[in-house]
Amino acid sequence: MVTDGIQVLLAMVFLGFLVYLVGKVLLKPFKLIFKLLYNSIAGLLALWFVNLLGAYLGFHVPVNWLTVLLVGFLGIPGLLLVIVLKLLIG
Repeated sequence: MVTDGIQVLLAMVFLGFLVYLVGKVLLKPFKLIFKLLYNSIAGLLALWFVNLLGAYLGFHVPVNWLTVLLVGFLGIPGLLLVIVLKLLIG
């Protein structure tokens, strides 16, 4: 009788651990997607700000999916890279 209780308890602990593990594995890609989305929005705002200031200086950085993702992935260094590439390429 006591061993049945222990077996049920161990099964519940194992099931809880299994649910935790599966949840962690399934949520990992969603966290990556949300982080990429957040960083892309931040990159878009940074590019918009650069274009806002650049309008007074006659400077424009194109806002497309590549520049937004580049600035989103790399942050400020990515923004500087896009600006330098724009200045070098024309």
